[in-house]
Amino acid sequence: MKKIILALMLTFILLIGLVGLRFGSALTQEENPIPILTAIMKLELTDKGYEKIPNSIDGVKYVSKPNRNDPYGVVKEFLLQEGWSFKEQMGSGLIFEKHDETFVVETRQYSKHYYLWNVPEEALD
Repeated sequence: MKKIILALMLTFILLIGLVGLRFGSALTQEENPIPILTAIMKLELTDKGYEKIPNSIDGVKYVSKPNRNDPYGVVKEFLLQEGWSFKEQMGSGLIFEKHDETFVVETRQYSKHYYLWNVPEEALD
């Protein structure tokens, strides 16, 4: 019985260590990294190019992996489906327009493997 408990504890500690190595300092970037890590796990387990992060206070937040050819291609494709057209990139902001409306999607690197992007709620109506 003691060996089973010891094996479970060792497995748990190794799992925590692997998460720490994979995400490193990214874990302390946000107030609560749990929703982001949950979204990343869902992203890894599906074929989708992005995953919505629940309970975001600043608009609608998504996580995705950068594409080699076009790092923000997932964002552009997502908003194209919503009827928006990509205009230009200014730094880490992507500018989209539809009719007379314009808005900026803020992007930022979360870790070496993932980036976060915020879409204003009014853009998805």
